[in-house]
Amino acid sequence: MSYQEVYQSSITDPERFWTEAAAQVSWIRPFTRAFQDGRWFVDGTLNTCYNCIDRHLEKGLAEQAALIYDSPVTGQKQTLTFRELRDRVALFAGALRAHGVEKGDRVLIYMPMTCEALISMYACARLGAVHSVVFGGFASQELAVRLDDARPKVVVTASCGIEIQRIVDYKPLLDKAIELASHKPDHCIVLQRPQHPCELQEGRDVEWQEALSRAEPAECVEVAASDPLYILYTSGTTGKPKGVVRDNGGHAVALQWSMKHVYGMEPGEVFWAASDIGWAVGHSYIAYGPLLHGCTTVVHEGKPVRTPDPGNFWRLIAEHKVSALFTAPTAIRAIKQEDPAGDYLKKYDISCLRTLFLAGERLDPDTYHWARNLLECPVIDHWWQTETGWPVAANPVGIELMPVKPGSPTRPVPGYRIEILDDEGQPLAPEKDGAVALKLPLPPGCFYTLWEDEARFQESYFERFPGYYFTGDGGYIDEDGYVFIMGRIDDVIIVSGHNLSTGSIEEAVASHPDVAECAVFGVKDPLRTQLPVGLLVLKSGTQTPHPQVIDEVVALVRAKVGPVANFKQVAIVDRLPKTRSGKILRSSLRKLADGEDFKVPSTIEDPSALDEIKVALRGLGYSS
Repeated sequence: MSYQEVYQSSITDPERFWTEAAAQVSWIRPFTRAFQDGRWFVDGTLNTCYNCIDRHLEKGLAEQAALIYDSPVTGQKQTLTFRELRDRVALFAGALRAHGVEKGDRVLIYMPMTCEALISMYACARLGAVHSVVFGGFASQELAVRLDDARPKVVVTASCGIEIQRIVDYKPLLDKAIELASHKPDHCIVLQRPQHPCELQEGRDVEWQEALSRAEPAECVEVAASDPLYILYTSGTTGKPKGVVRDNGGHAVALQWSMKHVYGMEPGEVFWAASDIGWAVGHSYIAYGPLLHGCTTVVHEGKPVRTPDPGNFWRLIAEHKVSALFTAPTAIRAIKQEDPAGDYLKKYDISCLRTLFLAGERLDPDTYHWARNLLECPVIDHWWQTETGWPVAANPVGIELMPVKPGSPTRPVPGYRIEILDDEGQPLAPEKDGAVALKLPLPPGCFYTLWEDEARFQESYFERFPGYYFTGDGGYIDEDGYVFIMGRIDDVIIVSGHNLSTGSIEEAVASHPDVAECAVFGVKDPLRTQLPVGLLVLKSGTQTPHPQVIDEVVALVRAKVGPVANFKQVAIVDRLPKTRSGKILRSSLRKLADGEDFKVPSTIEDPSALDEIKVALRGLGYSS
């Protein structure tokens, strides 16, 4: 079937469409109706861990690789078969149960990218417990907020994480968070890493191996499809994080369907999502999606560069025969910046790589063309959110590979109805910029509430445009039905009454051959309301004088966006402030330039990156 045929069937008869998709999932008690009372598969029962692991043993795949661990920062590699993974997960589930964890209890996971991190997630799913993964190394105050909100019975952690050549001491961060929090977990199970062991608190802390030594393997627990699988916190405008809740049934159905139809994967192939389990990508496409579909997943503890060099990704793909890589554009830009000619790729045979998928931020056309020309395989931009849990717009290679339009994540994924709305909530014509919204009902796999905050769930996502989920993004749909996401609504710059997208200006800036990456944001101007400011990071080895680069970039924006952009304020910096997931902190940059007070976000990867920015902004005449 063509994309259009599949998409139309998902829209005209969604119950039938998702009932057929749900046949690929193993149910304990099958559901009687796919959609009722606003939820999917509510009266069915299953177990997510069984669907990820145990059932593959019953299909004769016990010796197939389920999980490959590759850590260039420690030099360690490990492969676990489905049988080995089942045994380790069942035993750790028994250890959690021995420490009081049962169906419905919460377990907070604060771990680096190790096998044990995924084992912890699967063990919770095995028991019907609800896991809440917090990015390893997250600040104590932010971790305390999550402890108080989720109220976990047990915390699973490690003594440390490793960032390139830096040790991140997890245990003191966790101890401080527990001290700050009102809620105190009963126990902390601690993985002692040889790179930096930690001290344990008697009576509360238990070492991982000791916990296993006293445990009995646990079987899978039957849960309702509508029961929560996990809570994943995402940032909120009020400062209080939003606990996105994912269910078991819709999550399993949507992710398994997406692995074949969006990502074009077949069981037995190796899928690598180069992300972290602290983010939605890590949940959906490291931990759950690949194993639901019978693929091998990769757990990578390292970076695209400096672990040890910009050939790290290519080395891993060649060594482990990766069929599809999913990462963020910022990772590709980092590689491009350090190795613009792609010399490191020449050392490896990556003919096994069939597709590169990029998401998490807007993919600028320059990065798209660089990756496409270098890798000589399809480069697929796709767009989704923590709240949706799986792609909303994509080029679905498992259905039909459509022509690419650089700058667009292509067309809506089957099950999603994307519309562009004006301020009154009315659909706009093609090519018109507006708010990106998803017409209800949402397909399976999307969040169904915020943890113990239904009122905020309704207010944040559904009140602005009744009948729609408001994504918070702006963009347009062209005459061919291709979706263009131009950035968050608050990333729109108003210059002399004209609404300008930061994405369109960044696209022009990034087309300069010496620019590795950039950030454009609006600052206050008494005459024009706002003016755009650009910060550039140049490619390694660039010989062009900085003033010349700036002049040429300004000319590019004038030519491609127009004089109305009034783009003249540009500075060159060594790095941009980013979250650990790679998103550039444009709102923080805007507040810095405007001289507003702000709290350094807890998600920032390196707070010292802001120091250079302050100097650069002062050089442009802005307060910082």
